Amino acid sequence: MRILVVEDEPAMARLLARGLGEEGHQVELAATAAAASARVDDDWDVIILDWGLPDGDGVLLLGRWRRRGLGTPVLMLTARGQVGERVSGLRSGADDYLVKPFDFEELLARLDSLTRRRPARELRAGRLRLDERGRCARADDHLVELSPRELDVLRLLVERAGDAVSRDDLLAAVWGEAFTGPGNVVDVYVGQVRAKLRQLGDPATITTVRGLGYRLVVP
Repeated sequence: MRILVVEDEPAMARLLARGLGEEGHQVELAATAAAASARVDDDWDVIILDWGLPDGDGVLLLGRWRRRGLGTPVLMLTARGQVGERVSGLRSGADDYLVKPFDFEELLARLDSLTRRRPARELRAGRLRLDERGRCARADDHLVELSPRELDVLRLLVERAGDAVSRDDLLAAVWGEAFTGPGNVVDVYVGQVRAKLRQLGDPATITTVRGLGYRLVVP
């Protein structure tokens, strides 16, 4: 999952980023309401939102997001355990909440429950269909399974079909801005995705944009 964690306590933010990362999720952090609002319209599977932020109230912030049409599941973290306060958070648009301190296994279970409730999304580019929940790509009657990384690479290319996508954009979106692995990892995975598209009968092709990155071209 792609998870945005909005948490101003550095120790808690690092703990969540490390723990969720070890579970295979892509995590990005925002420490303020302003930073979170600048990122909230990105394609997140779930948002973890702290109630108390240095520049605003998480409940009021979430209410504004929902009024703007945000449909992403939101799990609220709060140190407030009173029933009235929890109800206020749920009424503002939170899908679930956890009271600090919490058990990390419970957090994982709640995130899993939230994302199971979310309707499956299918992205299209010409004959190519990308099934995020089934983690596969389809064209006509053909299907190929995708690894999580392959899915993420192809998702970004499909979302921006026809546009050049830089290697830096792919690296940040799929592996995170803090990635320190081999520099050719994007090229390796693009090659794997190309091979999968050929198995589907080339419903779309990935062309190289010299000096920049790649472009998904749909016939």
